[in-house]
Amino acid sequence: MSNFLTASIGRKFIMSITGLFLMMFICVHLGVNLLLIVDDSGALFNQGAHFMATNPFIKIMEPVLGLGFAVHIIWSFLISFQNYKARPVSYDKSNASYSSAWASRNMLVLGGLVLVFLVIHIMNFYYVIKFDPHSMSTAVVDGTEMHDTYALVAGLFKSSVVYGILYIIGGILLGFHLGHGFWSSFQTLGLNNKNWLCRLQIVGKVYAILVAVGFSIIPLYFLIKF
Repeated sequence: MSNFLTASIGRKFIMSITGLFLMMFICVHLGVNLLLIVDDSGALFNQGAHFMATNPFIKIMEPVLGLGFAVHIIWSFLISFQNYKARPVSYDKSNASYSSAWASRNMLVLGGLVLVFLVIHIMNFYYVIKFDPHSMSTAVVDGTEMHDTYALVAGLFKSSVVYGILYIIGGILLGFHLGHGFWSSFQTLGLNNKNWLCRLQIVGKVYAILVAVGFSIIPLYFLIKF
C-alpha cells in the first residue's frame, strides 16, 4: 500500500479522488451561495448557512473536507516536483501548445492562485463564522434566532469593489482549474476510452463554466444592484 501511494500512479489516484470529492463540495457551496441573490432579505441564505453550521453530518464532514483540501494541495506539489525531477531539460515552449492545453500545463499555477483566493475567502468569512461569531449580528428567521451570515457576506460585497473583483477572478481561475481537473480525474481512474474521454471533456467544460459563472455572478449582482 505504501509503495502504491509513493508511486506516480498512486499519487495521481489520490489527486483524482480528493479532486472529485472537492468538486462535489464546490457544487454544494455554490448552491448555498446563490441564495444570496435569490432573496435580498437574507432569510434564505441565513437558513442555508444555519443548516450548514448546525447539521451533525456537516460538522462531521468539515474535518474530512479540510483533510481533502490538505491532501490535494500537498499531493499536487509532490507530483509537480516528481515531474520536474523526471524532466531535467525544459520542454520546447514553442511547441508546448500543440501537445496540451494551457490549463493542463499550468495546473499548479492555477491551483496556487486558487489557494491564495481560498485563504482570503477563509479569513473574511469562514474564520469569522467559526471562531469569532460574537462579532456577528443575529437575525430571526421563522422564529429561530441565528447568526446573520447574510449581513457578513453581502456587506463585504456591497462595501468592497476590490473584494468583489477578486472574487470574480477567483471564480474564473477555479473554472480553468476544474475544466482540466474534472475529466483528467476520471481518466486517472480508468475511464480513458476515447468516446468516454471526449464526453467527459465536454461535461468538464460545462461544469467549469457553470462554476465560474455561478461564483462570478454573486459579486456582480451586488456591485451592480447596490
